This record gives sequence, C-alpha cells and structure tokens, in this order.
Amino acid sequence: MATMEENFPRGGIQKKNTEGKTPNPKLERDNLFDVHHEEKSQKRKRNQRDQGKQKKFKADKTLAAKDSVLNIEPLTIEALCEGMLLLGCIKEVSDYELVISLPNGLSGFVPVTQISDAYSKMLSKQVAQGEILEDLNSLMDMYSPGTLVRCIVTSVEKSADGRRSIKLSIDPKKVNKGLNASALTSGMLLSGFVSSVEDHGYLIDIGVSGTHAFLPRQKAQNYIKAVKRGPDLKIGQNLNCVIAEAKNEGRVVRLSVDQSEIAASLATERQNWTLSNLLPGLVVKARVLKVAPLGIKLNFLSSFTGIVDFMHMDPEKSMNYSPDQVVKACILSIHPTSKVVRLTLRQAFLHPGGSPNQLSSDRMGAVVEESAVKAFYKQFGAIFELDDGTLAFARLKHLSKTRKSFKPGAFKTGCKHKCRIIDYSLMDEMCIVSLKYQIIEARFLQYQDIHTGDVVQGKVFALKPIGMQVKVTDGIKGLVPSMHLANGILKQPEKYNIGDEVRCRVLECNPAGKKLILTLKKSLVQSKLPVLANYEDAKPGVITHGFVVCAREFGCIVKFYNDVKGLVPKNELSSEPIPCPDKVFHEGQVVKVMVLKCEPQQERLLLSFRLSSKTAPEDKKECPPKKKREMKYQIGEMVDVKVLKKKDNGLEVSILEDEGNVIASIPTGHLSDFVATCKLLWHCLQEGDVLPRVMCLSDKGEHIMLSRKSAVISAVQEEQVVRSFSEIQPGMLLTGYVRNVMPFGVFVEFPFGVTGLAPKVSMSDKFVTDTKDHFVVGQTVIARVMSIDEEKQRVLLNLKVSECSSGDSAAESFALLSQYFKEMKEIRNLLRRRGEPSMAQGLCELVPGRELQLVVQDVKEDGSALFSGSCVTGLTVTATRYHLGDKNIVPGEKTKALVLHVDALTSKVYVSLREELLKQRAKQQLKENSQHSAIVQHIAEEFAVVSLETGQLAAIPTATHFNDTFHFDSEKLKVGQIISATLKVVKMNDHGVLLAVQGPAKKNVFVRVRNESETALEEMLAVVKHSLSLGDIVTGTVKSVKPTHVTVAIDDKLTGSIHASRILDEVPIGSFPTYTLKAGQKVTARVIGGRDVNTHRYLPITHPHFTQSIPELSIRPSEIEGKVTAVLNLKEDSALKKLGLYTVGQTVTCFVKKYNILKNWLEVEVAPDIRGRVPHLLLSLNTKVLKHPEKSFKNGQAISATVTGTDVTETNLCLSLTGIQSLEQGTITVGMVTKVTPHIGLTIALPGGKTGKVSLFHLNDTYMENPLGDFKVGKIVRCYILSSEHGKIQLSLRQSRLNPKSNNKVEDVEITCVKDVKKGQLVRGYVKSITQSGVFFGLSTSILGRILFQNVSPYFVQKHSLYEKYLPEGKLLTAKVLGVNGKEKHIELSLLPEDTGMPSVLPEYLGLPRYGAEEEKREANDREKREELKLKTKRRRGKSESEQEAKPKKRKICPADENDSGIEVYYREEVDDDQEEEAAKKKSKVRKPGEAPRLQVSVGFTWDEDVNAMDIPVLSQREESSESEEEEDPQAKLKKQTKKEKELEKQKKEKELCKLEAALMDPSRQPQSADDFDRLVLSSPNSSILWLQYMAFHLQATEIEKARAVAERALKTICFREEQEKLNVWVALLNLENMYGTAETLMKVFERAVQYNEPLKVFQHLCDIYANSEKYKQAEEVYHTMLKRFRQEKSVWLKYASFLLKQGQTEATHRLLERALKALPTKEHVDAISRFAQLEFHFGDSEHAKALFESTLSSYPKRTDIWSIYMDIMIKHGSQKEVRDIFERVIHLSLAPKKMKFFFKRYLDYEKKFGTTDSVLAVKRAALEYVETKSSLADT
Repeated sequence: MATMEENFPRGGIQKKNTEGKTPNPKLERDNLFDVHHEEKSQKRKRNQRDQGKQKKFKADKTLAAKDSVLNIEPLTIEALCEGMLLLGCIKEVSDYELVISLPNGLSGFVPVTQISDAYSKMLSKQVAQGEILEDLNSLMDMYSPGTLVRCIVTSVEKSADGRRSIKLSIDPKKVNKGLNASALTSGMLLSGFVSSVEDHGYLIDIGVSGTHAFLPRQKAQNYIKAVKRGPDLKIGQNLNCVIAEAKNEGRVVRLSVDQSEIAASLATERQNWTLSNLLPGLVVKARVLKVAPLGIKLNFLSSFTGIVDFMHMDPEKSMNYSPDQVVKACILSIHPTSKVVRLTLRQAFLHPGGSPNQLSSDRMGAVVEESAVKAFYKQFGAIFELDDGTLAFARLKHLSKTRKSFKPGAFKTGCKHKCRIIDYSLMDEMCIVSLKYQIIEARFLQYQDIHTGDVVQGKVFALKPIGMQVKVTDGIKGLVPSMHLANGILKQPEKYNIGDEVRCRVLECNPAGKKLILTLKKSLVQSKLPVLANYEDAKPGVITHGFVVCAREFGCIVKFYNDVKGLVPKNELSSEPIPCPDKVFHEGQVVKVMVLKCEPQQERLLLSFRLSSKTAPEDKKECPPKKKREMKYQIGEMVDVKVLKKKDNGLEVSILEDEGNVIASIPTGHLSDFVATCKLLWHCLQEGDVLPRVMCLSDKGEHIMLSRKSAVISAVQEEQVVRSFSEIQPGMLLTGYVRNVMPFGVFVEFPFGVTGLAPKVSMSDKFVTDTKDHFVVGQTVIARVMSIDEEKQRVLLNLKVSECSSGDSAAESFALLSQYFKEMKEIRNLLRRRGEPSMAQGLCELVPGRELQLVVQDVKEDGSALFSGSCVTGLTVTATRYHLGDKNIVPGEKTKALVLHVDALTSKVYVSLREELLKQRAKQQLKENSQHSAIVQHIAEEFAVVSLETGQLAAIPTATHFNDTFHFDSEKLKVGQIISATLKVVKMNDHGVLLAVQGPAKKNVFVRVRNESETALEEMLAVVKHSLSLGDIVTGTVKSVKPTHVTVAIDDKLTGSIHASRILDEVPIGSFPTYTLKAGQKVTARVIGGRDVNTHRYLPITHPHFTQSIPELSIRPSEIEGKVTAVLNLKEDSALKKLGLYTVGQTVTCFVKKYNILKNWLEVEVAPDIRGRVPHLLLSLNTKVLKHPEKSFKNGQAISATVTGTDVTETNLCLSLTGIQSLEQGTITVGMVTKVTPHIGLTIALPGGKTGKVSLFHLNDTYMENPLGDFKVGKIVRCYILSSEHGKIQLSLRQSRLNPKSNNKVEDVEITCVKDVKKGQLVRGYVKSITQSGVFFGLSTSILGRILFQNVSPYFVQKHSLYEKYLPEGKLLTAKVLGVNGKEKHIELSLLPEDTGMPSVLPEYLGLPRYGAEEEKREANDREKREELKLKTKRRRGKSESEQEAKPKKRKICPADENDSGIEVYYREEVDDDQEEEAAKKKSKVRKPGEAPRLQVSVGFTWDEDVNAMDIPVLSQREESSESEEEEDPQAKLKKQTKKEKELEKQKKEKELCKLEAALMDPSRQPQSADDFDRLVLSSPNSSILWLQYMAFHLQATEIEKARAVAERALKTICFREEQEKLNVWVALLNLENMYGTAETLMKVFERAVQYNEPLKVFQHLCDIYANSEKYKQAEEVYHTMLKRFRQEKSVWLKYASFLLKQGQTEATHRLLERALKALPTKEHVDAISRFAQLEFHFGDSEHAKALFESTLSSYPKRTDIWSIYMDIMIKHGSQKEVRDIFERVIHLSLAPKKMKFFFKRYLDYEKKFGTTDSVLAVKRAALEYVETKSSLADT
C-alpha cells in the first residue's frame, strides 16, 4: 500500500519513511522524479484506507524545505525496464549487432534480428537459400557510428558474473507501437526503415499497422547524396522522416527526409502527442518549472512534465536557467509504467538528424593527473572537471579499488584526483573516467593499445572446442585456438583450468572487429627473433619463427603474425630430399625459416628451412641459363613431346626438337577437350611415351605450358583468337578454357593470356544454383564477349549455349562425338603400341557389339550381376538388372553377353544379356542421314550407346555443345528410353559403334527445340543420287503441308519441296496457298531448282552437287505448261543478284513466315530463295494491329507488300505493308513513343527510322492537368505531321488534326502566332517559369505570355518562393489577355479572379494582405496614387469595405438616372460591386438564391435574432463615397456650380442629416449597417449575442472575411472573465469555418479555441458541429481524440455513445461501454452503465437496455436511484406487466423503511393512475404486511 501511496500521491501531507529504515532505493528514486500529476484530494477514502498505517509514519517537520529541493538523479541500469523508450547513439557497428550508447553512460546492443521486419525476412531468406542475396546489405553498409536512433528495451539480462546487459530493438513496430494510423498528422517526426525499393520511391516501415508510408524517389535524392552510401537507399536502412502528408485517416502517409525539414521539426500540441505515444528524439518547446542544483523540471506540450538531469543541461548555460524560461529540449527517454519523461538541453540533440560530438582518438586512454570533483552522488558516482575544462564522470565502482576502501569524504567538491579516460559516452558528450589504480597503470585499455607480437598476461575464463578464451583486461578478451595451446598439439587441453594465469603472445589483433588471437606456444612466446607482421617486413635473408599450417607433397605453408603466410617449396625443406613432407612436418609445428623472396603486392612469400646457404640452389635441370631460353617458343607453335614425369596436376615433358633440354608441362585439364578423356589419358600415359602435335600455350621464360586441346589448337591455327585486350570486340566468339570456378561466375582464359569473367546469370540458359555443377576447371568452352571495360581491362563473357552455338546443333554435337572417338582411337593405338599382353591389351580388343562367353560370378541385391571369363581377366564385367532381361541367372552359370561399353579408366566392362541385342540379324546396308528409332542401352560420360531396330549399336552425343554441360534429371536420357536418331557414320569402325545424332523425336520423347535453319527439310530421308534436271516434270504425293512450303515424295527415296509462291499463278491476298494441298494428294510438278542438304542454300540445278540436293518444284499451271524460268539457274552467289532484280516501290506478293517479337519485325518469304522483313511501324496504319501484330498476321498468309530496299546484310528485302511513307507536312502516320520528357512533350519513332517531337500543346484538343500521364514508352499513336524542316519533324496528336471531319469541340484552339491572340480573350496554358519580372506562361510551342506579379493574385506576396510552390512548372491555368504588342511579340496576361472568373491561384487561407487593403491613411494615399495610374487599363475594387463604412455621413452616390460626370468613377465602381454580388449569388445557387446558410450555435441562442429583418426602411442606400474621394476625382472640379445650385445642395444635405439623426434616435430601430452594430457593441462589449448578430449581418451579404474579422474583434474585446460569452463566439467561429472555410482553417481555429477555453467544452462543441453538418467521419475522429485525452471524463463516453446510437451503431456502443468501464474509476461504473442503458432506451435496443439495468441491479440491489430510473423508463416505454413486476421486486427488498415507504407510495400512485380498484387494494395490503413484519421483528 505504501508503494501505491509513494507512486501515486493523493494530495495532503507526504509521508516520510520511519527513521532507522533505509528506504528501498527504487522507490526513493521513483519519488525523486517529482513528476506527479496531482489529483484532487480524496480525504474520505484515504482516511478509511490508511487509518491502520498512520502510526508507522512520523509527521515531517522539514517537509516544506524538503519539497523545495528537487533531487533528480541520473538514469541507472536498475531503472530500466522492458518497453522503456530511449534515444541512443550508435557507438560501434559489427556484422551481427549495433552497440548503442545510451544516456547517463549506459550502453546496450541491438541484435541484427531487431533492425526491422523487412531486414529480418531477408536474413531468413538468405539463411534458407544458403547463398548471399545481392540486395541484402550488411549493417556496416547501412549504419555508421554517431547516428542517433530510437530504441526500446527488449530485456535486461544478468550474466553469470553479475553484469547486466541491455538488449535493445530499433524495430519501428516496437518503437512506434504507441502510435496508430489515426494519430498520424503532418509534421510528426518518426523513425522508419526502408522496407522495399520501388520504381518511384521507397516503402518505409514506420511500424504503424494499417499505414502505408511512402517516400518519393526525387524527395530522397538530396539525402542520398548527403549520406554518400551509394546511389540508392537500402532495405533495412534507418531514416528520420517527417510526415509531409497523411491521407485516409493515416492509412496512406507521404514522408520527407529533407535534412533541413527534419532539423527544423518540432513536436507541437497540434500533433496530438500523448504520454502513450510520445517518442524519444522529439524536439519540444518547454517551460522551466523548477530549477535545482542537479537538474531541472520542465513542462512541455502544454500538459506534460519532464526532468533534465545535470548531465543533460546545456554546458554553455550551465545553471543560468530560471523558472518560466522557455527552452528547446529533446526527449531522451520515456518510462512505460511511471511515464517519467527525461529530456536533454544539449545543443547537439536539438536538431533532429544531427549527431553528438565525438572524442578525439588520442584522448581515449589518456591519464589526467589532476581532475577536480564537481559533484558527488551516493547512488551514481562523481562528476569531474578534466584538465581541458570538459566534464567527465566516474561510476561508483570506478572510484575505489573495492567497496570497502571507498571513502566518501575524498569526493567533496573541489577535491583533486588522478584518473584515466576509459570510455566516452556519446549520449552525454562526456568522458567516462576511472580512478582505480590498476586501470590507470594498465598497459592495455582497449584493443587499439595491443600490437601484434606483444606478450600479454591473461586469465583463462572459458575452454571451448575451438580453443581457450583468455581475459587480458576487463574489456579485452582473446582466443587461443586449440592449435596454439602448446608447441605440439595438446591431446588433453584439460591441463588448463578456468582462472589460471597464462602468458601469451598476440598473433593477430583487429580492433575494429574486437578480435584478438593469441598463442601459448612457448617457442613463439619466448622467441627473440624479429616479428613478421606484414609482407613488407619480409626482406630476403630475414630469419624468424613461424608455425606450419599445411604440409603437402609440394612443400610446407608456414604462417606468421597477422595472417602472413609463405611457402617452403619441397626442395627447400631440407638439404636431403624429403619424399613425403606431410610425414616429416605436422600442423602447428614451430619452425625457424629464412625468407628467400617476397612480393608484397601479390602477398607471395618464398621461404626456406635451409638456413645455412643464403641463396636458393640452382637445379640445372630446372633452371637452364636464361639467355639461351629467351622466349624461344612462340604461342601456337606445334611440338612433339616426351613424358618425363607424371605429377598430380599434369605431366612434366621434354620437347623433342630441343633434344629434351627444354622442360615444359601439360596440366591434366589440357590433355583433351573432354574432361573424361583427360583423366583417362593421364592414367594411360607412362614415362617415356611420346605425344605428337602439342601446342605451346604460354612461355614465361622459366615455365612453358603446353596444351593438347584440339578446339583451342584449331582456334589458334585459324587465327580465331585475340592476342591482346585491345583486339577484343563485343560479340566475338572465342575458344578458351575454364581458369577458375567461383560462386559468382566462371573465369575463362584464352590463348595469349587474355582472361574474362562469365557472371552467374550468363553461364547457362538454365537456372544456375551452384556454379560448380556447370563447369570444372580446365574444361574447354566457347565464349561470346558481352562487354569490355577499357579502364579496368575487364571482359564480361556469355557461356549460354543459345548465344555461343552456330545454330546447327546437330552438326556441332556430331563434331564433338567424332572428336571424342578420334581421341579414344589414339589412346587405343597408344596402348596397342606398348604391345603388353596385359589388361590394357585386353581393353583394346573389347569393343561395343562384341559377343562374349561369360560365367556368372555373383548376383547383387539390386538385381545387377558380375561376370568373369578368360577374355576379361582382371576386368570388372557387370550387367544391370535391365540388361539381364527376363533371365533368372545363378552364380556359376555360363551365358552369352554383348559388350555395350568399356570404361578403360575404371577397367569396367558393361554387358547386356537381352535377347533383342544378342539375336543374329542379317546386316542391313544403312544409309547416312537416315532416321531410325533407337533404344538407349547405356549412358557414359560423353555419349550414350543406343541400339537400332536393325540390331546394330550406335553412339549418340549427350552434349550438343562444349558449354552444354548441365542437364536437369528430367532432360537426361534414361536406359530403355526410345529416341529418334539420325545416322552420320554408317561404316563399321574400330569403335564398334555407328555414330549418330539425336534426331527429331517421335513418340513421348523429349522434343528438342529446333533452330530456324533446321527447317522441315530435316525430315527428308537420305538424299539419293538422282538424275533430275531443270524442267523435268515429276509426279509425287504430298507428304506434309507447312505454312510456307509443301514436301512431296517423288518416289520411295526422293523428296522435293514446293514453295508457297509456286502453287498458284494468281495468289488472292489474304489466302493460304499451301493449305490448298492436302497430305496424300497426288501432284504433278516441274523441277525449277534445288537446295543443298546441309546448308539449305538454294542451288541451280546445273550445280555439280545438285545430285546431293533437294529438288525445288513448282505446280503453277503457267510454269508446268510454259517454259521453265531460269530464275533459280544462277551461280552460287545468286541471292545477292536476285535481290537486285527488285526495285524500290515495286509491289510483291509474299508469305508470312513469322513475327519476330525480339527484333520487332515480320519475317516473310517472297520466293523459295528470297526472304524479306517488314518493320513493326510499316505493318499497318491501324494502331490496334500494331499493338498486337502477332495476332494479325497468320503464318503462310499471302500479303501484298511494297519494296523499300534491301537490308544491311543484303540477304533480305526491306518491305512495307503501308506503301512508301512520305513524311511530308499534312500527312497522317503512325509512330511509337520512345521518350516522355516532363513539361516538354514526347519523342516518337516514325516509320523509316525517323523521329519526331510532339509538344505539350499538341497532345490533345483539351489541355489537361497532367498531359503526359496517358503516354508511356512503347505506346502506339497516330500522328499528324505539322512540319518537316531541316530534318526536324514536328507532330500533332490533336483529334482535330487526325479526324478533321469529326466536328468535336476544340476547347483549347491552336495558337500559332501572336495574331491569334486577341485582347480580352481567355486563354489556357502551362506555367513555364517564374523570374524576377513575372510569371512566364506557355500558350503554344513557340509563344510565351508574361503575367506581372500584381496580375497573378489579389494578394501582396513578399516571398517569391510562394509563387513557385503554388505555380509549379507545368501547372495548367486560365489567363486573360490584357494586351498584345504585335511588333515585339509581347503578350501581357492576368490571372486575377475578377479577370478569369477562376479562384485565386494563391489560396485565401494563407492570410496574405490584399493589394489596397491597408487600414492607415498613409497607405491609403499611396494606393490611391496607384489606382489613378490603373484607372485607364482596368478598374479594380479599391477601397476596402471597412473604410467605406467608417464614414457613412459624408457619402454620396450618383443615381442610375443622373449623368453627373463628377462622380462617374464611383458609379462605375458600384456596377462592379453589383457584378460581384451577382457572381456570389450564382455560386450559392444550391442554397436559397442570394442567401448564405445560417450558422448554428448550440449555446442557447440562435443566429437569427431578427437580424434578417432587413426590410425596415434603411438609411438612403446611396451614401457611399467620401469627401476625400470627391476631391480626388479630377472631373469633379471641371464643372463650376452656380450659387443657386450650391444653395440647393446645402439644403438637401441639411434634410438628409435631420432624417439620419431622427432615425438614430428611434429606440425601436433595428441595426441596419455595420456602423449601427459598431455602436451597439461599444455600448455592450461583453454581449456575445450582439457580436453574433453582427457576424450574421456580414454573412447575409456573404462577406465571410468580415464575419471572421468581427469574431476576432469580439474575442479581443470581451472581458476575459466572461468565459461563457467568449466560448459562444469561439463556437460561432467554428461554425463559420465549418460552413465557409476549409478543413485547415477550421483546425487552426479549433487549436486556438482549445488553448483559450476549457478544452473539453471546445471538443464537445466541435463534435456537435460536425454531427449537425453530417460530417460523421470527422466527428468520429474528434471523439477518438477525446477518448484518449479525456478518458477519465464520463461525459465524453456518454456523448460518444449517444452519437453512435444516433448513427444506428448499436454494436459499436456495446464495445464502447466495455472500453469506458476499463477507463473510468470503479465508483463511476454503476452510473455509467445506467446512463448507457438510458441512451439505449431512447435511441437503440430497448432489450439490451433492460439487460443492462437488470445486470446492474442484480449486482447492486440496494441502489435505489437505479431502481427509480429503471421504473421511470419502464413506465414510459414498457408494458404494465413489466412495470408491475419491477414494483413487486422492489417492495420485497430489505431496504430502509424510509426508502420502502417511497417505493410503496410510487407503486400506489401508479396503480391509482393505470390500475383497477383491486390492484390498488393489493398494494395497500402489501404495505400493511410489510409494516406488520417490521413491527413484529422490533418486538422480538
């Protein structure tokens, strides 16, 4: 209870703890905050509760003194709790966390998972995929130390050693959890994170659910440039953003990150901050409440209190603060439960987006000899002033060695101490110091103090599998890897215990990553030799200690300090040769080495264990004299070599030409183009073998590298190589080999040393998951150059088969297969030459297709079998389950088998026992290129063995290209699969198999996509020698019909082709000639030429190879009967000459082949050997056709086209379907938008490759606000050519140009010259620019008009930036032409509302002064002078109304029937007035004509208190102009008046004055003018009703501004004590703004009203105003704000409930009641429920209301007030039965007699009124019974 009292004091005397007991420090601190919101005294309750406890406390005599001292202590870690919001500053950034500096020297950390949702999702995705995501940036990339961030405490964890660590989160969902969408308003400063990057900007996560925050890209550009972290914002990046605009109740928010806006942002009351959603980092204006020596108490945002501790007072001002002073402060922290707000006054935090001052690096760790104590706090520590005048603080534990040795007396103000700076608190801009002796004397304080090679003492604090963790000092921990625990490898690291002191040496120290690697190896710790910590120190001859990290056959790798490592080659390991270094040297062994050579740039280091000799020995064999060998072998030179030695990575060979003196090497990967063959050849070769024709690949003087790759050799010999980087051109195809395979791509090397990179995306046509699955080092590849970077000398390559193949995949795959078998034959010959009767010989004899007699040795579980036999000794013979067929074999059984494949590398033979393969068949004569159905029998690495239907075996390649290395499982061939194969080699050979390629598939087989060149002619069977000659007539059967040709079988063996152009003499356009023939139909045709089988090139029939060609036929009647044309009978280069036969403009009939989507053209065929292309824009003039050309043109369709020329390659005709386009003035054509330039127009591509421009003024006949919005790049449009001069084409898209007959109304007529513009005309156009001389306004492409600033708006503007804001470039406006100067081509325009009839371009609510609205005479005179000048051009309403009203007696006006020139000007002005009134009347047509709507005030009076009784005789309506004006008018003086006239005038004036005085004397007279009201309000200044009538008077004349002015006058005039009167005016003003103003002006008035009145009343009035004007949505919003702000007010809940019920939202009301009961104090609950129930009876569900009453009464049966209300309501609304039931229940309650009497009386009255005599008697009887029972009880 005491805790409750302490935390929530309830007025009265504060209690003091009993003496002798130390109070709980936490409670004490909470109390010290002294930020309690005092509640009203609740004496009665307190007395009841605390009577028993009063004895525990003594009265505090010194209370007054205590209370005046404000004790504010800094924040401590104990005070932190989960959910606390803090402002922090990033101190360090590592890969997995941010270290945050918190206020008062605390620090916490943010794990990488607590950054933001979007960033965490990307991290999870990366972990799941197991590969690095490109767009996932590390924390290092996004955060830098010194950045301020908002954090929330997620937990405070205690470690085993009692230390507490603060875990934080900067996730906006947690930090901003107090905010909801409806609370968001413009100007709020929030922290957000980039959650995704879109085309036009960024989606920002601000942690508010249901809100989408967007940051436009252009708004972020300046920020991106300023932070210099790349060209784009990154996902997960933290931003300080200001809400620029909130729409749809905060569901859509536009943000700004403009640094100037953020720095200037202030949190204000307008932004509706509450204690539940207040955020750290907000800058507020605060008022000092109390100043104490150690802190300040502030009041901010009108109702919140906060504290500033001494560390956060501005050091400049120090203690110069006084109560009521206004200061700027920044919120540092908000406690979630006690709601204590801490602030800072330090300058660095008062501009959001800034960062605190840093400490210079040399100061860290400095020892300060004398620092003076400034202050000391028991709970916290001491503040010191350092030698440079800056402040520092030390926590309690750092003031003495132990708690016991601490002497508080030594820390009085002014005492001097020696201390050391151990850290710097960014959030306090203070150093943290320590007075501990061991820290001041310590050698190392931070990682930066430790250097590689230092020997350090430490203490073991953990033993882990990876090694031992050693604590060097409090803040420095290091790791001794398990390899470094001793000189050797420790098998039992248990020799060390936790707590042991150890002496180690620093191997590596990385202060940035806080990484320290130590060694315990004695030899290293005690070594006196130099420390090798970088490659630069490794001078040849230096001897030092290192340790072995790797020993292999090539030598040892030795490591030193800082990860410096070097190689000891095999020959330097010892003076004696060491065959197996890995057996002599072990990992971790400490060795003494000498540096032989070092290349620091390459980080290469050559070492030796042979310390005696200073230089490396020269091996004569390896290093012959250099002069003899200066680049002797040219790259590309062919040599024969002899194998000297086989090494793991290749062969060491000697070149035979040099009698074996020159040593070279062939890496294993360079033995062949095929990876499998490389391994096999290396395996088969022996020392002494000779390899002929090997090519020199590189000769670096000492080291020659050779290659046996046939593809590389042929590329060099055919000069298809690049010798240097400068020769490379994009698009080249180069043959090379894989140098390295990395996760991001493949490095490919080419002969002559050029290297390029094929990135992952360009490696394969398939998706690349792992690069290693696709390529291996050394593999031959063909690469296409994509791009080159001259500066960095980088080449980017493409290895996709689709890009690198020639297009004829059949030929390519066959070439690979032939080469493979050729190399296999060479290996066989090599083995045969050896003549060994060994296993190798046996392998040579075994070829696929050979039958063997075998014995079954074993049958395995998987169904496969092993065999043995005399012919296969030493080999493994196996048959898979499939190849055993249906045979059940047993071990020992003899059987016949057929060899399928022999794998020489593994000595395996694969055989088959299947009947269909062993069956003897008559050998058939097979033909080349014949097609067969084949069954896959075995799959090897480079090829698959298939069996043909004839029983023979054939090999087909598994790859179609060198780069075709990866196949998905679904693509791979399977044993037993049926495929189609085309034979290529039909002669039997040494390989035992025929060679074939996989042909077009037939049934359920994987269909290969065929290239264009492989047209349907591939279906031809083997071409037979034939004797056809030109002109022969043949008959045949149609075999197949394709869109552009038909294949015909002439006889069994010969096939011909008929082109679509050779079927009909007259081809109807749009028909499909080939479809006139049907498959199986007999035709008679004539031979007109032939086509080459392989290249499909058209050949004349006389060509020597015609016999190897396909006859080209014609069935045209004219060609069959007449002479055969010799069109095709030309020499081989006929195609080029034939194209020359076509002339530009000629019309041809062609046949659609296909629409090429990539190139955007239609491919057609004109004749069998002539093709053509139609560019996209020449396909049609119909835009619908151009949008989807592929749908409009069907393959094989005949179309008519016009020849426009031949294309660049001269192999195709260029055609057009729209004729030859003449782009002359006046023609209409089609085009495609290629560029959209804001505020300028469009660039359009036209047919024929030309481009044209369309200006903004030619896009449409009606100008639009966003004219370019409908146009996107790629849109097809019809255009009219306006002009075509000097190659520049101007276009128009106006409908009036494109369809002149349509007669549609042209709203904005074209303006071509100044003559088209007439004075007084209204024109529309776009703002071009704003300069000092005015606004320039585009009226057409070539014509600009100027608007002077005084003609832009009726307001006077000082800042020109306002014009730029409201008149941005490209804004569409209407202007009036004031004048046209034809000679100088100047056009003067006006945007004034009275000229254009449009609203003013600068809105009224900006509150700018009007031109000529000055109140003072001086200004009036100035204006009058200006007016004189302007009278000639345009008369504007000059005098403000208020001036005219101020002098009613002297006014005069000319009646309509008089023509007195003297006052002509005023007469004209009066007409102007009338026009304006007319305009106002027109605008308000919706309401009653000419009448403004009435404002409504809900404070007991109405607006129309006879104010509209305007038909009472008024003072003559003609007293208008004043004398001064009369004098001013020059015309008045022209006419001399006669004496008589003067006399008459005088008499007239006298009469008028008499009339006026009489009228004014009349007491019953209603006020008729502003002057009348002025007099009335002077007499009764505090009467709100008069002021409201005055406002209504102005509103009747729709003078809104004047009504506002009256309201403002009233607020200044009414006495401040008259609160209700003032409130009435405020409410009227709110009503006025609601009806006539904008939402912004209404909110401005409302905010002011809240400041000057009781806020609750103003809120309630605003709700009523909204509800009455049916603005229910806005009313809802205000109610929501009220519920937050006045949650303890019952009236608010009830008002909202009644609002909801009137809306019919009963369900919402039920939910509201639940919320109300949670918010309201318990004692209010019963009353609230009953009031809700009453409202339900009136507006909602009466049944629910009854239920509420019943439940309340069942809980509180003795609440007679509730019973009474229930009765009253039921009597009104319920049935008699229900009412009687209630009465019956009440009279049986056991209440006090007095109350019972009251109820009986009510019951009796009710029965008398509504009941019968019986019922009345029944009540009386009941009353008697009650009295009797009471009296009997009394007796007993």
